[in-house]
Order: sequence, then C-alpha cells, then structure tokens
Amino acid sequence: MSQSEKHVFQAEIQQLLDIVIHSLYTDREVFVRELISNAADACERLRFLQAAGGQTIQDADRPPSITIKSDEAAGLITIADTGDGMTHGELVDNLGTIAHSGTKAFLQQMAEAQKGDARLIGQFGVGFYAAFMVARKVTVRTRSWRPDEGAWQWTSEGANGYELESLGNLGRGTEIILELKEDAKEFAQGAHLKRTIQRYSNFVQFPIELNGERVNTIQAIWARQKNEVKEEEYNEFYHYLGHDPENPLLRMHFAADAPLSLQALLFVPPRNLEALGLFRTESEVHLYCRKVLIDARAKGLLPEWLRFLRGVVDSEDLPLNISRERMQDSGLMRKLNQVLTGRFLKVLEEQAEKHPETYARFHEEYHRYLKEGVLHDAEHRAVLGRLLRFETTLLDPGQASSLSDYVRRMPEAQKEILYLVAPNREAARQSPFYEACQALNYEVLLLPDPVDEFVIERLMEHDGKPILGAEKAKLTVAAPESGAGLGAEQAGDLARWMQEQLGAEIKEVRVSERLVDSPALVLERDPHLTATMRRTLRALRQGADTPGLEGGHDLEINPRHSVIVKLATLRANDPELAREVAAQLLDSARMAAGLLEDPHRMLRRMTTLLERVAEPPAPSARSHPDLHQGEAPAAP
Repeated sequence: MSQSEKHVFQAEIQQLLDIVIHSLYTDREVFVRELISNAADACERLRFLQAAGGQTIQDADRPPSITIKSDEAAGLITIADTGDGMTHGELVDNLGTIAHSGTKAFLQQMAEAQKGDARLIGQFGVGFYAAFMVARKVTVRTRSWRPDEGAWQWTSEGANGYELESLGNLGRGTEIILELKEDAKEFAQGAHLKRTIQRYSNFVQFPIELNGERVNTIQAIWARQKNEVKEEEYNEFYHYLGHDPENPLLRMHFAADAPLSLQALLFVPPRNLEALGLFRTESEVHLYCRKVLIDARAKGLLPEWLRFLRGVVDSEDLPLNISRERMQDSGLMRKLNQVLTGRFLKVLEEQAEKHPETYARFHEEYHRYLKEGVLHDAEHRAVLGRLLRFETTLLDPGQASSLSDYVRRMPEAQKEILYLVAPNREAARQSPFYEACQALNYEVLLLPDPVDEFVIERLMEHDGKPILGAEKAKLTVAAPESGAGLGAEQAGDLARWMQEQLGAEIKEVRVSERLVDSPALVLERDPHLTATMRRTLRALRQGADTPGLEGGHDLEINPRHSVIVKLATLRANDPELAREVAAQLLDSARMAAGLLEDPHRMLRRMTTLLERVAEPPAPSARSHPDLHQGEAPAAP
C-alpha cells in the first residue's frame, strides 16, 4: 500500500527559492550543471561504497551512470542516475529542509557568503533548487542503495511545500523530472541541452547519455598521470579545447597538493592570433571543480600577459561562492596565479635549455607577451628577462641571444650591457652612437621596437651587469696617432663659439671623445631619458609641449672630422656661413637621433648652403665679359 505525505515549506524556504530563482545564478542553464553534479556525487558515493566492501548494495550489478532524456513537445527533461539513491529521511533532510541547523540560520549564513564567506559551498543542497528557475514542477523518484529501504517520490511546485509518496518497484538511484515553464521550454531542445551538458559537465567521470547518445566522450586527461597520456591524446584534447586543427606548440601538465589540490593542463597555441592585429585575445583557461566547469574564462587565474594560453585548471576543494560560478577567496586565487605562473615559466626555461629550436619558435610568436610581463609583473620580471631573446651586432641576422649568453661574451673591459633602438640592423650600424662600440669591439643589443627600450629599462640589470643605452654609455675612443683634427684648445674654442651661435637651440656644446665617423651627435641631458623614450612619450601624449620632457639636448662635436676642422676656419673667414653650417650640423644630428620634429627649416637652410657651394668661381681677366672690344688679352 502506498503512503502519501504532505509537507509545508517554512516561510524561509520560500524566501530561499525566490533568491535562487531570481538572484543567485547569472545564467538559467546552470540548472543542468547543478543536477548533473548532484548525480555525479551520488555515483561517486556508490563507487566508494562498492570499493569499501562489507555492505550489501541494492542492484549491485548496475554500474554508476547518468541518463538524460528530453521531450521538447511536452516540455520535459528527465535526469537519472544509478548512484546511491535516498531514503525517506534523506529526502526530507536533503530536499525538504536546508541545513540541519535550520533555515533561518542558513539564510543568515548565505547572506554572509555573498559578502565574502567562502565556506558554504557543498554544505547545503542549494544546487537542486536551481531546477525551479526553469521548472514549474519538479518530481524526484529515488531508491536507496540499502536493500531494506523502499522507493519514494518527492513532488513540488516550489510554492507552498512538497508531497512524499511511496512507490512500488524502482531500481537503485535517483530520477528527477522537470516540467518546464513556458518561457523555458527551449532547454528541452536536444541540441540546446547537448551544448549545455558539454559546456559544463563534459568531463564528469561517469558516462552521460542524452536521448540514447553518449555525450561526454572526451576524457579529463588532466586528471591522469603524465606517463599514462599518449601524445595523440594530448593533441586530440587540444583540438577539442582550442577549436584549432593544428597541434599545440607547447604544453604544461602538472599536479600539486599545496596550497590546495590542483591539476592543470595548459597549451600554447601554434600561432599568435593577436599578431594579426585584428583583436585582443581573452584567456581561455577554464576553471573546474571536480571536473565540473565553474568559469570558462576565470579572471585572475593567470596574469593578463599569459592570456594566450588555453587549457584547464581543476581542483577538488576550491572555495567557491554559493552559486558555484566563481572563486570566493581572492587571496587563494592570487596564490593559484603565482603557482601556475611560476610553473609555466619553469617549463619555458626548460624548453629554452633543452629544446632551443622549439623555444625560438615560441619566442618568435609570443615575445610581445613576455615583454608585457616585464613591464607589468614585477614579481616575475627577472625570470622573464632570462627568457627574452635579442638580435645583436655580433650575431648573424636572424640569430638571437639571451642576456645571459651576451654577458658571457662580454670582454673584460666592458662593464655594461649595451643596446641600441633602431628600426633595423643597418640603421643601428649607421648610428653615431654605435661608432664607439664598434671601435671598442663591444657587442650591442639591437632593439627594433621602441617599446623594447622601456622593457629593457625595467630589467635594469642582468647577472650583475647594468643595462644601458649606447647613447648613455661613457665610452672613449683613443685619438688617432697622426694627430689629425683640431687640438684641444681649438676644439674648445669652437664648441664655445657654437654654443653662442646656437643659443637656446641647445643646452651645451662640448667636444666628444666617442665619435669616429660622424661630425656631431645629440644627447639627452636627462640621464633617465633617451631619444626613443622622448619620441614615444610625445606620441603617447600627442604633443611636443609635454610635461617632464623639458630637459633639452646637448651637442657633441667630433674634433677629428673634416667638417668640424673646416668649420673652425670658416668661422673666422665667413661668420655668417659658419653659423648656417653649425645650425645644419645640429639639425643633422637631431635627425640621426630621431629628434627632428619639423624638417622644413633644415631643408630651406640646406638649399641655401647648396646654392653657396654651387656658385661659379669669379671669372678671370682672360674671360672677363667687360674687356673692351679689341683690347688684347694679357700675355700668357
């Protein structure tokens, strides 16, 4: 004989249902995740009972599994499992009340959870009530694993209470039938339901069948030992996860026990999509808890400069917020970030050492992300500096060097790591700042991208060697033995004269000890500012009158250069022309340094100078046009 019982929800339960239905979850489809998670937990409990032994289990030959059926026309969804099932008392405890300590206490604690208490998830059966977001009526049929327990049916429309009724013969497990609301019948569409299952529960360890078809066919290989996973399995998993037909460039598979149980499988895609310049990628590292998706794009799980990674991070004891939609403990999230980032950087260092060709491919695709990390991530800056690669004046074009290798090649007399910012190798070699380095046989890092200088400046030093721009280095080139050029006194006089003539155009003119082939160069007065930085900051701030860039420039002249030697003579013979030449030398040096903002004045002056140079010599008496007709020319 069947038994039927009616139970009335307390007022607080109705309040809870209102919160669950209207406020707790951001997406209605998570009811699928919650109910499948409950089914998976029931199957896991059964498996534990079977493994422990010593118990007689109802329907012991039925393996744990999850079956889902949908009827779009009728608006029905049925989720069934062959797990441990529930007794009458467990039905009342798990579905009729919320927490054995009472509903008022639960509601108070849930309010605290929304303020930041991370300890609630998993303690109460909140997830089941997500069904009422989409269902007007929920029916639960269940039978416990205990052979002496009968089957029961729990029914509720989520309004006043629920009914319990005993059932006849029913196999072990639980079946939940949802009669969908009119505005939720789309969830009963087979394709829609399949996408939702695969989004949230595709890696549940028990088989899930939807309308007779196995849905979760991809294994959670991140939960297996590395030596148990074949290369083709890694590639297949990446293809599924990254929606990419190509194989990944690199991967990281590891597990940790502290600060919490953690398993991770991360991939580096073979190509950097951001390099196309079409969009900024977002992190696609999925956060799972016990193989159930919590967040497809977990914020803060990895630093922003690692957004190119694809993969999975899973933990069995994540402290989630009450809706299981995000991490509640921001401190623990930061710890996870540190662990994952540090481990991935270690993988990169191992690749650079053991597989330099593969690492070179990675660096070619993703060096901009590493540089972004140097600029913004002080904690990992030193490691990132070791991972960067640069072309140098010593290596062949296309070859790149680490900073550590550069330091090992430095001659004993060289005290600093030197670099030059130039658009290409040839431009760097033609720079007046390179002349002293070349004369001293000092290797120079070549930085083609202006942002590289900001990156290298953030590093400050490497292996105990300061990093310095070649234009800031105090380099001295020995004068040629022939003594060609101006003497020290003549050069000093010329520098002072040029200072007077150029006036406010320049802060100081001095004699250079570093120039070899160029007549002059311009230097920033600010020791912390370079020409490239000035150009970049002005471009960012959109204007020449930029605060903080008032330091001005100094001009150095090469006393051994023929133009400077001739200028010393010209200033006595033709002061006006000498002033024009001095101004032209300054603008030419500015142009070489990339600091000439308006070339029009220089071009006009250059035209004037060319006219002076191109003037024909004064005619001799032999060919003078004013000779009187018939006058005999002078005797030769």
